[in-house]
Order: sequence, then C-alpha cells, then structure tokens
Amino acid sequence: MSKTHFRTCPLCEATCGLEITTDGDQVVRIRGDRDDVFSRGFICPKGSTLKQLHEDPDRLRTPMVRRNGQLVEASWDEAFSAIQEGLMPLLEQRGRESLGIVLGNPNTHNLVGTYYLRPLIHAAGTKNIFSASTVDQMPKHLTAGLMWGNANMFPLPDLDRTDYLLMLGANPVASNGSLVTAPDFPGRLEGIIGRGGKVVVIDPRSTETAAIASEHHFIKPGADLHLLLAIIKELFDRDLVDMGRIGEFVNGFEIVRELAAEVDIDAAATATGIDATTIRRIADELAAAPTAVVYGRMGNHTVEFGTLTSWAADVINILTGNLDSPGGAMFASPATIRIDHEEPGGRGYSTGRWNSRVSDRHEVNGEFPASSLAEEIETEGDGQIRALITVATNPIRSFPNSERLDAAFADLDFMVSVDMYLNETTRHANVVLPALDPLERPHYDFAFEGNAIRVVTNFSEAVFEPSGPDEAETLARLALILGGAGVDADPEFIHTQLVTGVLDRELKTEHSPICGRDRDEILAELNKLPAVERIIDLRLRTGRFGDGFGANPGGLSIALLKENPHGIDYGPLVERLPGALKTASGKLEMAPQLVVDDFDRFRASLQAAASSDSGFDDGLLLIGRRHVRSNNSWMHNINVLVKGKSRTALYMHPDDAASRKIDDGSTVLVASQVGEVETAVELTDDLMPGVVCLPHGWGHNVEGTRMSIAREQIGANLNELIDDAVTDVPSGNSVLNGVPVTVAPVALMG
Repeated sequence: MSKTHFRTCPLCEATCGLEITTDGDQVVRIRGDRDDVFSRGFICPKGSTLKQLHEDPDRLRTPMVRRNGQLVEASWDEAFSAIQEGLMPLLEQRGRESLGIVLGNPNTHNLVGTYYLRPLIHAAGTKNIFSASTVDQMPKHLTAGLMWGNANMFPLPDLDRTDYLLMLGANPVASNGSLVTAPDFPGRLEGIIGRGGKVVVIDPRSTETAAIASEHHFIKPGADLHLLLAIIKELFDRDLVDMGRIGEFVNGFEIVRELAAEVDIDAAATATGIDATTIRRIADELAAAPTAVVYGRMGNHTVEFGTLTSWAADVINILTGNLDSPGGAMFASPATIRIDHEEPGGRGYSTGRWNSRVSDRHEVNGEFPASSLAEEIETEGDGQIRALITVATNPIRSFPNSERLDAAFADLDFMVSVDMYLNETTRHANVVLPALDPLERPHYDFAFEGNAIRVVTNFSEAVFEPSGPDEAETLARLALILGGAGVDADPEFIHTQLVTGVLDRELKTEHSPICGRDRDEILAELNKLPAVERIIDLRLRTGRFGDGFGANPGGLSIALLKENPHGIDYGPLVERLPGALKTASGKLEMAPQLVVDDFDRFRASLQAAASSDSGFDDGLLLIGRRHVRSNNSWMHNINVLVKGKSRTALYMHPDDAASRKIDDGSTVLVASQVGEVETAVELTDDLMPGVVCLPHGWGHNVEGTRMSIAREQIGANLNELIDDAVTDVPSGNSVLNGVPVTVAPVALMG
C-alpha cells in the first residue's frame, strides 16, 4: 500500500524537507517537501538518493568480527563479546590512555550522536579524542569560545534580511551551506541581489557560487587574513567604525585598533592579488550598507592562520555594527533553549587543559588535532595508543598524511568501528558494528537547529522498521562494556541516565517551567516514549515555546511536531547579546589574548615570506573543492551520485599547464612535502593562475573494502598530499588549502 512520509534530510547541514512515497518496504519516490516550513520544496541531488542508500547491497547490516585475519559476519552478541574479550584486557594492561576515539561529522547529523557519544567518552576514560572538527571548523569553535564564551554559538549570516554579503572560502551552491543552516542557499543569495543587495565572493576559484554573485575576486590561497586585516585598517583609518549597541559591552577595542595600525594595504594587495582600490571599496561598502555581514568558511579555516582569519571576520562584523543585529551576523535561538532570562557572564572558555603525549599539542574543545593521531599510534612509550574506537568516520580518506595513518591503523592491537560501510578505515577493525540507514531511524536536528537562520523545529519519524539495533543501543552497550558493566548490562541504564541528567538540571533551574515539579511524574510521562525520543521531548517541552508538561497548554512537544510533519516556524532570529555572553568578564572579548599572541607567528611569516625551505618552488598552491553530489566519502558508493562525467580531476589553469607541457585530460603526478598522487588533469580558466584544485575523499582502490561502486571510480586521495606536521597552531586545525605542490606530466617522470 502506498504511503507518504515527511522527514528532514540528514545528509548535509541544509536540513531540507523530503516527501518520501513508499509501497510496502520499497521507496517509490523522494522529492522535496513543498510544504516544509523552511526548505519549501528545495532539494539537492543527495536527498533523493536515500532510496539507493537504503537498498545498497554493500551497506553493512550484520556485525563483522575478525577471525583468522578475516572479517566475517557475526551476531550482535558475538560482536560485543569479541569487544569485551579483545579490548578490555588490553586497557587493563596498558591503561585507558592506550585507547583513542575518532569521531566523524555524520555524528552531528544524527540525534543519537549528539547525546550518546558523551557516556561512551566518559566510560572510555581517555583524553585521546579526535574528530573531523580539526580538519574543518575548529578555528570557528575557538574564536567563538574566546570572544563570547560559547564555542558552539556560531555567528550566522542573516541571509534573508541582509543587504550586503561578503563571502570568503565558501561555496554554498555546492555545499548547501556550512556552519549555517539555510535550505536553498542559492535562492537566498539570489534573493539578496533581487532586493537590490550585493553578494561579493572571494575565492581562488570561480565557483558555482561565484557564478551567481554580484562580483567575484580571485585571491591567493591562505591570504584571506591579509584582506580582512586590510578592511579592518580601512574602517579605522577612515573613521568608518560604528559598533552600535554592541559597543557598550565590548572589551579590547583599542588593542584591535593597534593591531590594525600595523597593516599595510598595499602589501595586503600584493599578498592577496586584490588591488588596494578594490579592498578600500569593499570596506566602504560594508560600512555604508544598511545591513551587512562577512561570512567565512572552510577555505579560510583550513589554512595556516585559520584562527586569526576566523577572528578577523567577526571583528569586521563587530566594527560595522552588524554583529547580533538583523541582517548581520546573528546567533541561533533554537526552540529547545530558553533565552528570555539570559544573563551575561560565566566560566569563560579555555584551551590546553591537557596536551598530547608526542608533540605536546594542546587540547581544544576536548580533543586533540586529527593530524596528531598517527604519531600517537606509532610512538612507543606510556600512553601509546594501541586501540581505537571509530564512529561514523573514514580518517584514512579524510585526515592529513593518510598513507602514514593507514600504516599506523594496520599496526593497532584492537579496533572497533561503528559504521554503515566496510571502507578504507573500518577494514582495519577487529569488530565492525553496523549503523542503521537514515530511513530506519527517527531524526531531530539538535546540532543544526543551533546553526539555523530561522527558529524552525522538525521531527522525523522512521520510514521503515529498523533492520537491527539503533545507534543508541549500540553506543550504550559499548559504554557499558567500557565502564566495566559487561556485555549483558541493560542499555536502559544509559537511556535513563541521559534523560535524568537533563531532567534534574531543569527541576533545579529557577526559570525552567518545571522547576520544583515532581520528578517521578515527569519521568513516567517521558517513559511512554521510545528511548531516543525522551530527550527530544524533554528539551522541546522545557524550551521557550514548550508546553512545560502542562504549564503552557498547546505549547511545543514531540506530540505537536508529529501532528505537524512539515515543521513549525517560530520566526527569524532575535538579538541574543549581552545575555548570551558567557565569558568570565561578561563582555564580548574582541581581542582575546590567545589571538593577540598568535600575531607574533603571523608577523614572523611576513618576514619569512620572501624565502621558503619547503623545496617546492614550482609556484603552485593546492586547494580542495566540493561538489553538490558529494559530502562524505561513503557517498561515492551511490551510483546516482557518481555516474556521468568524472568529477575527480585536478583542475589547472591553462597557462600553468602550458609552461609545464601538460595537456588537457593527461595524467599528471602531483607531489607535496609528504606524498604524491597520480590523477587526470582538467584545464580551466576558472582558477586563479598558480592554483591547482583537487576534490576530497576519493581514491577507493584498496583491498579489503566493500564499496563496489566507489572502487570503480577514478580518483586520487587528496589527503596523501597534506602534511600532518603543519597546523593552525592555536586551534590545531589541519592546513588543507594553500599547500605547495609540484605538478608534472607522468610521461616526463623518470
């Protein structure tokens, strides 16, 4: 019998609504939900492929256990027994710091990952935590934490109300947006221009986003900081600074002025490739626009000075009066939190609470840099990592110097993976625990409602009955084993612990609608729901629109969302400052000491700019790229996403190719300080001369995987070229863009 389901797409940050038609256990059609309150029918090619993912014969549905050197199918009880017998004696012998945990970004797209990883990490008792954050956005976490005291409160471009958008290092037409949740990003950009506004794109490549922008300017990879500092200087020099109401609670204004005084705009023009006249004009336009916002993303976070670049974008928004202001950079106010009684002040934010064993790299946001994982496995001594737990991640395709990491993983004593696929990483595991596909589990976007440009809330019920345990049970059982409770412990203990932890805080919080209420009464009501829905319901009902468990009849609850499958829209973002400031001072810290100190490193780089000891003097800098049909590397195993013309070639400017005797379509060798790959080359004048561009995540031709479609795709692994010794020092973020490389035709190689 045909049935229609409505759910939110979990494959990227855009959170588009889907209309899914099924017949029995088959998906008949997936299209955009035209009645979704946020996406209004918009859908990208990825969302329509949940059918293919659900049906993919390569997707794991049964646990795998290594026996006699081979991964073979096993029962769930056998898999957890193998973990108990293989992992726990190792930890008892070598200590908890011999265990590492590696987390991928799909955990953020899954409500289970938002909550159930916490008890797993706590039970593991190790500080060796690594994630995709340090190959992506850690500079933004760091500056958010230092400047307003909340590392997860990102400044969001208020796209629907802004008059002027300056965008650096971002290609949202391909990515659908990043660190900002805004379905139909292309339509929203066109909306800015359509209402008489302006969109300016700064990028070394003329991207899909640049094609619809008001104007585009090439910039040398890694030089965004020079541009932003020059704009800051221009704002000061020409008396264009007007912070508006934000000025009343800002610390560090004079320090920023002193730092800006060091900037030479002509030198910045040389460093960026953008002439001084254009830089001055952009500064003027930002200051003059009724509303304006600077939005920077991965292209200027994954660089040598990613933290300073992230900070400088925020400073411009502050100086022009556009931070926490409609049409500027605003902060999310999701339905699951209360903002009416916020008061400034808190514990503040710090890093370096512990350091890594080998290279003494400091902790940021509770984790170590991804680039330090290989050395922690390789280097003998107390605390050497000998076992890993990986959850929804493929670091051998996504972490720097991946060939080195591959060899390190092969040398581990024990490894557990939770994943949908047997990929380049999980092939090393002793036990692989399969995850459900998105259509088999309910969904609520706790993470991305915190990045959304409107206050929107949706709950998605599972489309199909699960083919096995959901990740909540899997992670709960893992946590119980690590905590010493054994393989037979009941996961309900973790389910209850998570709910009561949130509930007990609410019962003691003065402004909570359930402050002082009867604990057992509320628990009894929550326990009518499946485990993963209890926290959702509790958070919704105690949020600012919630029903307060009867205190506000008709208010928000999971039951109300089930009655509204297209979601509920509570309107645009509202001002959050100063109440949301959780710095120790209760002020917005515009010049955090960690940022100011990093200027010494930046100054030293300026002095050394004329010389280089890298040995790579070919004049080419490598950047990555994204395609709308790709996100995580597992998507390369979905035929409808990879069919057609190959999208894996190295892009190169015709002038650069001609000087190296490279022909369009030929095979070239790309070499960096740490590795080399062979790939086809595609010539295009969409690139700034001196820049070459290779996509992320490809190169699936290794033995031991079970991704038959991905194996057939031609492509090179970009991360074989990324040096794991080079990071943005304050955040530990890997440097993925602006990497010096040489490119030569394979036929000429000796």
